[in-house]
Amino acid sequence: MSKVVFRKTAKGTEEMTTRTNGFTPRVRRILILVDGKRTVDQLRELALADDLTHSLALLEETGMIEMLSGAGSSGSGAAASAPAAPLYAFRDNPPPHDPMRLQMSRNFMTNTIKAFLGMVGTSSILTRIEEATSLEELRACFGDWHYLIVTSRDGRREAEVLREKLL
Repeated sequence: MSKVVFRKTAKGTEEMTTRTNGFTPRVRRILILVDGKRTVDQLRELALADDLTHSLALLEETGMIEMLSGAGSSGSGAAASAPAAPLYAFRDNPPPHDPMRLQMSRNFMTNTIKAFLGMVGTSSILTRIEEATSLEELRACFGDWHYLIVTSRDGRREAEVLREKLL
């Protein structure tokens, strides 16, 4: 991931002046640091944010930034200026219903919540995860799952790896 570079979109540049989306100061700082030249690793060093992946995903999913294709390669500048497919977002066309994949995803989300947070105060999200009958329903739980992981002391350090494994 060290070679991945993001740039602001027109919407992201507009957000810099209008502040219409109400991003937290941490997410706004990441948006400011995204310049189309810095790699994700460089952003991580500058931002000192444990949840950089979450912030980048939020900015990417809201259309504020986009990943450059060919970023970090020794190709021409033209290749590096074309936007690539989203790095953190879900696939546009999910795979067909796969009960095994659904159960594996449910187990992963449940086990990580129990490992990093325990059962106290997490019963509602655990119930929603267990009751999900499709990947679409499970995706609706993803934001809450990730938030719980990054807000736990130990989970914060592992959040980026866990998110990538689940996606």
